Amino acid sequence: MTVKTQDPNGSVTASVSAVGGLQPFLHDAVVTLCAPSLVISQASGQFSGGADGFYHGDRRALSRLMVAAEGIALAPVHGGLRGAHRADFRAILRGVGEVTADPAVALHRRRRTAAGRMEEVFEVTNAGVEHVHLRLTVTVGTDLATMQQVKSGQVLEPVPPQVADADGIGLSWTADDFAVSLVSVPAPDVLQVPAGQLSYDIDLRPGDSWSATLNCAAAYADGDQFPAPPGDQLPWRIPAVRSADRRLEWWLQQSLADLDRLRLADPQSPDPGRPDQFLAAGAPWFLTLFGRDSLWAARMLLPLGTDLAAGTLRTLARRQGAVTDPATEEQPGKILHEVRRDTLQLTDALSLPPVYYGTVDATSLWITLLHDAWRWGLPPGEVEQLLPHAESALAWMRSQADAGGDGFLKYADHSGQGLSNQGWKDSDDSIRHRDGRLATAPIALCEVQAYAYEAARGGASLLRAFGRRGAEQWEEWAEQLADRFRKHFWVEDESGPYPAVALDRDGRPADAVTSGFGHLLGTGLLNAEESALLAARLTGPDLDAGHGLRTLSSDSVGFNPYGYHTGSIWPHDTAIAVHGLVRAGFPDAAASLAQGLLTASTAFDARLPELFAGHGTEAGPRPAPYPASCRPQAWAATASVLVLQAALGLDADVPAGTVTVTPSLAAAYAPLTVTGLQVGGGRLDVRVTAGGTVNVTAPEWLTVVTR
Repeated sequence: MTVKTQDPNGSVTASVSAVGGLQPFLHDAVVTLCAPSLVISQASGQFSGGADGFYHGDRRALSRLMVAAEGIALAPVHGGLRGAHRADFRAILRGVGEVTADPAVALHRRRRTAAGRMEEVFEVTNAGVEHVHLRLTVTVGTDLATMQQVKSGQVLEPVPPQVADADGIGLSWTADDFAVSLVSVPAPDVLQVPAGQLSYDIDLRPGDSWSATLNCAAAYADGDQFPAPPGDQLPWRIPAVRSADRRLEWWLQQSLADLDRLRLADPQSPDPGRPDQFLAAGAPWFLTLFGRDSLWAARMLLPLGTDLAAGTLRTLARRQGAVTDPATEEQPGKILHEVRRDTLQLTDALSLPPVYYGTVDATSLWITLLHDAWRWGLPPGEVEQLLPHAESALAWMRSQADAGGDGFLKYADHSGQGLSNQGWKDSDDSIRHRDGRLATAPIALCEVQAYAYEAARGGASLLRAFGRRGAEQWEEWAEQLADRFRKHFWVEDESGPYPAVALDRDGRPADAVTSGFGHLLGTGLLNAEESALLAARLTGPDLDAGHGLRTLSSDSVGFNPYGYHTGSIWPHDTAIAVHGLVRAGFPDAAASLAQGLLTASTAFDARLPELFAGHGTEAGPRPAPYPASCRPQAWAATASVLVLQAALGLDADVPAGTVTVTPSLAAAYAPLTVTGLQVGGGRLDVRVTAGGTVNVTAPEWLTVVTR
């Protein structure tokens, strides 16, 4: 992996970590998943190196799966996804049984991924007119590498296989508390154990076919840290969408399929039969619980129901900070950053404990998700059970703001081995001044103050509604924060005023122009004039690349279209800006960014990645991938629902008995019909005609407000 370091003059250099080599690329990989398992392969279907393999619970169960026909060239002709957990691959066996230029004998591979299991079906068909004979050999193996070893580019020696007998003949591997078995049905004609080779002698008359199925299973002796939930307990409703712009339909369809397979369950749930569910952050690197990612993803899915939000809130509340521990960054009331099975040794100087709390924003986002879920119809009894956790989270916000003496929420790595940046842009070179100098900690991020403002206002609403004390004090705290923000964050360049990305340890603005503007809009932190300034900034060509928002202005020192947080485009980041612009009253600006995401979605076959390169449409009609990006990523997938919500101008206030529909963006997609949304536990349907007429069907106890 590449490690960035800063010298005393502020310049950044890069070196390869001693922990491993180069992070493998994923941009042309086929990824199927069913969390906590996933499969990565080449477009041919082969596992041939790099990150290829079948994984379970952050451990590689198979690293090699190659098929070959003795003396015959295999020519791949097709490979791709079928949904989220299945994929197909086709190849031609060149020259076999051919009497014309037409191919005659073909290999079809069908892959299915389930929790702890991978099924691979090999089918050979003879569509020619001649009888053919061939030997097909499948070579399998594993290094049992951890996900972090794979990510850091380490190359490990293969683990020798053992014979495993079950319904057929196969192989097995074990290491520590992890076991893998592979079984073939039918049994191979020849099994070479040391080489991991299963060979099949195949005779095919014209029109005949032959198939074999490999089943690979992987498991930990003590079970999964976060198991897969029951498949029939989907915690959201799947809407039906029909649009004049079919890209929107395809993006939503693929996103919802991926989200289904990113679900994980909390083993600490009181009812094992109906466990609390949350979304893993992304595959392959982040297939686990992440506070910030899981919260944002649940918030974006609220128009489909509140069950996922409830499960996410409760899962994180069970692990809410209770003590002060600099080694893990735990503090009373704080919401965690991530959970792993083992310590995550990223570099010699960067090591994260299995339960790590190094995030400055998850706590505020937890409060806001509880508030928003309540407004979308989370039952009052479930809300009330979580209010003590909300009060602890609010108290943490206040203590963090007081600790620095200036009233802003800040972060700094207290462990000496944790993340140097602890907002969503958590790479170590992400927060900088306009001249390229990196900001020094403690750092107060602009969007974190907006999250805190929104959380304080939302927390006050919850306290007042449920008869708890402190609402007025939190409303006052929020307004004081807004005043301080206006005084200290706003700077100016030749294009006018804007908020700095952060304040550094000396209270100086880190004045780089970033996509963070979008996270401020619609939170209430800004007034109308300030919102208008940011709306204009977000649609400028330096930030709006035509495929979405660049994380750093292309006019800035240090801009890199391949920079993780210094010029790349993150779909969730752009979707948050789209929603914020609509909330703030700037639908035209939002429409441009939303169209950019739709354009990008087609380039990635409707499965938008975690991030992609920020070159922009001037460099070509299709965005370039960020080669090591997760795909799918939960909040990139849920961005599709947030864009749909913004297009419909959809908002809910179930406690007040209203649902609002203001489809100011919908003209781009009209006629648009969305059926099967959910609000207050009831069904919500919205239809927007090409002429702009809006028809809404909502639960009878809600008043529909349209503007």
